[in-house]
Amino acid sequence: MGKKGDLSNFERGMVVGARRAGLSISQSAQLLGFSRTTISRVYKEWCAKGKTSSMRQSCGRKCLVDARGQRRMARLIQADRRATLTEITTRYNRGMQQSICEATTRTTLKRMGYNSRRPHRVQLISTTNRKKRLQFARAHQNWTVEDWKNVAWSDESRFLVRHLNGRVRIWRKQNENMDPSCLVTTVQAGGGGVMVWGMFSWHTLGPLVPIGLRLNATAYLSIVSDHVHPFMTTMYPSSDGYVQQDNAPCHKARIISNWFLEHDNEFTVLKWPPQSPDLNPIEHLWDVVERELRALDVHPTNLHQLQDAILSIWANISKECFQHLVESMPRRIKAVLKAKGGQTPY
Repeated sequence: MGKKGDLSNFERGMVVGARRAGLSISQSAQLLGFSRTTISRVYKEWCAKGKTSSMRQSCGRKCLVDARGQRRMARLIQADRRATLTEITTRYNRGMQQSICEATTRTTLKRMGYNSRRPHRVQLISTTNRKKRLQFARAHQNWTVEDWKNVAWSDESRFLVRHLNGRVRIWRKQNENMDPSCLVTTVQAGGGGVMVWGMFSWHTLGPLVPIGLRLNATAYLSIVSDHVHPFMTTMYPSSDGYVQQDNAPCHKARIISNWFLEHDNEFTVLKWPPQSPDLNPIEHLWDVVERELRALDVHPTNLHQLQDAILSIWANISKECFQHLVESMPRRIKAVLKAKGGQTPY
């Protein structure tokens, strides 16, 4: 029947009203659902001070870091995001009459909404490339989802037999560092890997082609003629399609440029800004393949098994998945505009 926590002003008024109406402490407690101790305490406070508002807010130890101190601490954080708890505490105490300890700093930062996190890794973008990314975003800011449906996205990616994960943690005692159950084995270069080239559009998944360890202009020309050309002529028979590719050296080779020039009446090569994987939705498809590989009950142990697994995962990517990625393009463009060509969350 007792109520946890303090009562609201309205509830305290109900208690006072019940007692003034002539109800006993037991009758008031039964009517309102509060304990007899609570009924007695609230009524006594009202008789002594004539107030129904709670006086408990002033109880407890006074906070050492007031609102002004929190603003000071926020400025220290914004000036150096990588500062340790010790450094923040030391800098805060300089010039302050009352110093604080690291525990108080930690509690204050948590109350302010700050938490220690690993920094989000983003690609370093040069000033020149920021301008090119911004120019691309401005040129395509009016493109709708219907326009982006005419783009075929392509890229290469490499997958390892043994995925290296530096964030693995284990529980062990001090003397168990060489216990077999506490070891993570590694092999050179992840035990080898498989490189693939893929293409897709809003309409369908395109081919996924295993390639050698290196992709040169000659090998890429074979991919373009054997896979890109039939995909584009089939999906965009009206010659209104765009081929997207990044600025890798093999993509910009003269024989590749000449081939696309000979077929410019069938489709157009989208002029792509450098250092822009965040604008290419196929990067997220590679993430899908990587996650599915890790989730396999039986992990591939050699390159042949790995290649088969990659091809199988690619073929089973849902239509909703890759269509949703293409439909995110207007938002990606807006993000680049907002960042003035800089990094985006994508």
